[in-house]
Amino acid sequence: MNRQTKGVLLAAGGASLWGGSGAAAQYLFSTTSISTTWLVAVRLITAGILLTAISIARTPQQVRAITHQRHNLGYLLGFAVLGMMNSQLSYFLAVKYSNAPTATVIQYLQPVIIIVWLAFVQQQWPRRIDCISIVIALIGTFYLVTGGRLDTLTLTPVALFWGLWCAVAALYTLLPQPLLKRYDALAVCGLAMLVSGILLIPSLLTIPWPHLSSGDWWLVIYIIVGGTMFSYTMFLQSIRYISPSVTGILSAFEPLVATLLAVTLLGTRMTVAGVVGSLMILLTTFLQAIPMQKILTLLGLKHYH
Repeated sequence: MNRQTKGVLLAAGGASLWGGSGAAAQYLFSTTSISTTWLVAVRLITAGILLTAISIARTPQQVRAITHQRHNLGYLLGFAVLGMMNSQLSYFLAVKYSNAPTATVIQYLQPVIIIVWLAFVQQQWPRRIDCISIVIALIGTFYLVTGGRLDTLTLTPVALFWGLWCAVAALYTLLPQPLLKRYDALAVCGLAMLVSGILLIPSLLTIPWPHLSSGDWWLVIYIIVGGTMFSYTMFLQSIRYISPSVTGILSAFEPLVATLLAVTLLGTRMTVAGVVGSLMILLTTFLQAIPMQKILTLLGLKHYH
């Protein structure tokens, strides 16, 4: 197996595991009394322990450097609370109040929100391709939320709020950049998951443990191990073999798998307008991943001014 094929399989596999965890969470929320906070707390603390243990075994000096330097701890705590915990809670709340496909697609507004934020901070207009992405994403969101009609909402206000908040939480993914430039991404994210999980322990102790069947517990284990630990590790491994633009395109497997599982196994219904809106939002990922010059070449336009 060559490096390109290996990278593609790792990226697509990681994104698919992520998408599957969303469908698994939707099933648990609809059939059990499981709490969103409980599921997120268990997911973060368990995956954090596992990933941190792997990092200690692989790069103990990096884990020691991150945890023993005060300025590193500041970045780590900010990422754990505002990034990791924030995005995980808001994503699963969006799944609970809507469904896995919708919540997964809405979070793909993250690149557009980051574009707008950076343009505001840097006080300069976005690139032409960024402006096109923003317009397409807004139209897609309109179709997804309203079904193409101004007088109706296909999403409840609560579901829309948590979905958009999950996308806004992407701004805080910029926090660990100073750490990621110097340390292994697996160590940084493993420690962030562990810290955020520890901070959720008081909530975990006050929330009654849900009564789950053996099958339900297997889904919880899948969300923790397959949908968190394996998926993230596979994604990090993929960028060693293929470019970030290719991994960005292959991330579309996440909403694809979430939708297929939700529709075929959970009976989730998707309207035509919802599908169109979802595809338009996902299109922005492709536009951001492929340079404008390549897009114009594909369209038969040779010059880009």
